[in-house]
Amino acid sequence: MDKGISVYPGLDNTHAENLGLIKEAAKLGIRRIFTSLHIPELDKAAFQTQLQELLTAAKAYNMDVVADVSPACLELLGLASFDLAALKSLGLTTLRLDYGFSIQEIADLSQNHLDITLQLNASTLNEAMIQQLQEAGCQLSKLEALHNFFPRENTGLSEEFLLAKNRLLHKYGIRTGAFVPSLHKPRSPLGAGLPTLELHRETSFDFSIRHLAALESDSIFIGDSLPSQQELSQLAQLTDEYITLKMEPDNLSPQAKELLQHTFTTRPDEARDVVRTCESRGYCKSLGDILPDTTGPQPRPLGTITLDNMNYQRYQGELQITKCPLPADSRVNILGHLSPTEQRLLPYLPPNRQFKIVY
Repeated sequence: MDKGISVYPGLDNTHAENLGLIKEAAKLGIRRIFTSLHIPELDKAAFQTQLQELLTAAKAYNMDVVADVSPACLELLGLASFDLAALKSLGLTTLRLDYGFSIQEIADLSQNHLDITLQLNASTLNEAMIQQLQEAGCQLSKLEALHNFFPRENTGLSEEFLLAKNRLLHKYGIRTGAFVPSLHKPRSPLGAGLPTLELHRETSFDFSIRHLAALESDSIFIGDSLPSQQELSQLAQLTDEYITLKMEPDNLSPQAKELLQHTFTTRPDEARDVVRTCESRGYCKSLGDILPDTTGPQPRPLGTITLDNMNYQRYQGELQITKCPLPADSRVNILGHLSPTEQRLLPYLPPNRQFKIVY
């Protein structure tokens, strides 16, 4: 998984803040930077004086700079024509071609030998366009797709739409990316955050990045331009090797705490009512008998994380997550619950998917 920040010279941040952000992101292993040349509110003079130093800093840290470009931005860059070699010499390594390019022009640009990646708008790309690109001779191996961010409230994508687009693009071997907002300093002029998904205006930063990973995004960028240190660290630590679920714990026994150190795999024979795990019963064999909860049996609402105790005989040690409300059972201990927000990740635990529970 690739991770990125966004930098907008000439808008909001001081030049020193932008340079500091690049340095801190690089230190944490974040290797991509997004910038846009289509922001009407930016200070053009400040942009032109700051851009080259920011690109030089990115190159020094071996970071990939993704620039939203169009033929109309050439004057801003001081270029006479849309010349890939000239753009690369500025330090731009991935070009997002959002406006002003025909299918044939994109196909021709993909033939470059400059190690420049072309990026298209994942939110508007469809199967017919991909097939037209192929027919025009486009090298799909040179393409990526990045969803838009949406500054205005109520205009962001639904998760169903984003997932369908991601899966379509993956069918053709095209990697996808999306944005999450920072809650630290939302970008001007609206200050409503820069998410791809509308839902992420309402959720925590930590959930938003885990959600995009569950939705099969290959790159995750922070859309706003001055994230907090905590947000940068959370993004840097994110993995796509497994889905992370954040549990609200009940009284956890030492055995349960030991068990939850592990990563689990969902069983290949998917149950109707619960998420089952392949490994938990084996992990528990070394932990001794699991005694029933001292509080007695409790109802199991949707999103309850449970552990079968010794009264369930050979099922002792089975970890489950409920997918629907289930009644109390004296053979089942309750470890904790997923909040309604965390429950949104349950549909992305199909058979043979790895996940980890944290609390």
